[in-house]
Amino acid sequence: MAFQSISSYNSKNTIHKNKVLVYLTLLILCVINTACIKKINLYKGDKDDENGKNKVYERTVVCETDFFYPFEKESKQIKNKITIHTHNKLPEDIANMRAEIPPLKYNKSWLFMLTQDDCKQVAFCCTWAAINGQPLSDAYFYDLVHVQEDDFPPDAYYLGKTLGCTDGAGNEVRFSFTTTLSPEWEYMDGTTKVGKGYTENYHRFFMKSGLFWGNVKEMLNYGVGIAIHDLKIDKDDKDNEASILSHLNTAHNIILNKLGRNCKMLARPDGNNTYISAGQKYAPIQTMTTESGGFKLYPSQSIDLFKEPIERSFYNSLEELDKRSNEERIQEAILEELSKPDNKRSAIYVGVHGTDRGWVNLLLWLNDQYGKDGLDNMWMPNQEEYFEYAYYRRHAWISLYRIDDYTLELSVDLPGDEAFYYPSITINLSKIEMDNISSINTDDNITGFSYAACKEKEGIMLNIDCRKYLTEHAENFVKRYEANPTNASAKADANYFVNMLKDSDKKTELKKRAE
Repeated sequence: MAFQSISSYNSKNTIHKNKVLVYLTLLILCVINTACIKKINLYKGDKDDENGKNKVYERTVVCETDFFYPFEKESKQIKNKITIHTHNKLPEDIANMRAEIPPLKYNKSWLFMLTQDDCKQVAFCCTWAAINGQPLSDAYFYDLVHVQEDDFPPDAYYLGKTLGCTDGAGNEVRFSFTTTLSPEWEYMDGTTKVGKGYTENYHRFFMKSGLFWGNVKEMLNYGVGIAIHDLKIDKDDKDNEASILSHLNTAHNIILNKLGRNCKMLARPDGNNTYISAGQKYAPIQTMTTESGGFKLYPSQSIDLFKEPIERSFYNSLEELDKRSNEERIQEAILEELSKPDNKRSAIYVGVHGTDRGWVNLLLWLNDQYGKDGLDNMWMPNQEEYFEYAYYRRHAWISLYRIDDYTLELSVDLPGDEAFYYPSITINLSKIEMDNISSINTDDNITGFSYAACKEKEGIMLNIDCRKYLTEHAENFVKRYEANPTNASAKADANYFVNMLKDSDKKTELKKRAE
């Protein structure tokens, strides 16, 4: 019985060993076969291309900024003190010393403004891009997300510099303009595709219906202004003031919700004066523009511009024989205006819909002839900023005090409004020489500051900026550069915003980080 048990055991053991060998053989075969299978990108579900490399695919995204200036928290009624220390004794009587706000910021001699209608995508990828050193395209369009991911059209080209003037003290001040919005239209909430390296087609760079809110936020970060233009009104109600007022309120509330700030400007659409009368009755609207029948702006005149429709021109010729481009007509208008004395010059205020290489060349010409790379005698703000500056010129209060033999104090009150976002002015102080200044100190309400000699006033020019979050804003641009240290545009932007700040330990720190 024992022998039989052992024999039975050995037989079962042999069968078990054979099964193990079969399993091992099958396992080895599976491993060998698996090694011959191509890898699949399970995350994207893509197949390899012919060279065995993973294909690049587009993805759909919503445009959004990585940061946004907190306009809703901006300071309003601002009181400042500027303390000037001198090498030589001040006169006992300082009555002959005058402090005044000049007609144009930075003591520029002429004003250029641009308003772009219809919430056009090119306001971002052409006008804003040209000014701020971003890529340009003759055939395609792009959005903020393409900038964020370095995904640009195949024909992209660069000007190789930013466009603007200076503050008269060596610091860059980039050109600005106004873009109109279409808050009631759904396309501003739309999505776009991005896919750096994707070359099978370029559908993602086809023209969109208009600006996305993310594009608008980014432009606002750089100082671009906004305006309400068209409203979603039935044709039968286009002359109905009550209907326009209702839609103005709807559009304004959408802007408040999307941007966290008011929109105080209206650009008349389609020559419809009912928009003007409605805007004059709608409280949030403070400044307007129209292409005809408006107020012709002469910066040397100190005029109350509240709800005053400022006239602009689209420079379209009505003469068939006039084959000049709009840009050429604008250049001619500029040259004619500059032939006049400073105090007789009107503003060159341009309206435009789409912009292209011709308009890019015009902006480049302005920079090279009259901006920071030329005579440096022009100022190009958006209308919101100009409106606020003109308001401060009329309503700011500046007082001079002799503290002691070597100390002069300026008290500056800036009475802003609920929707004021540019608390920044130039002050000319006469009867004091640049060489006589030992140092200048400012209080904490002043975040940006520069000064230089002002020969015309036999004194000095003081540029003060009281934007409450200017330092935080500059640091955000520095952080953006630190995240993309090989991006030349990010570095230029970081230095641009840091240079706006007044001298401080924080500015020194940020400059080192931006370098």
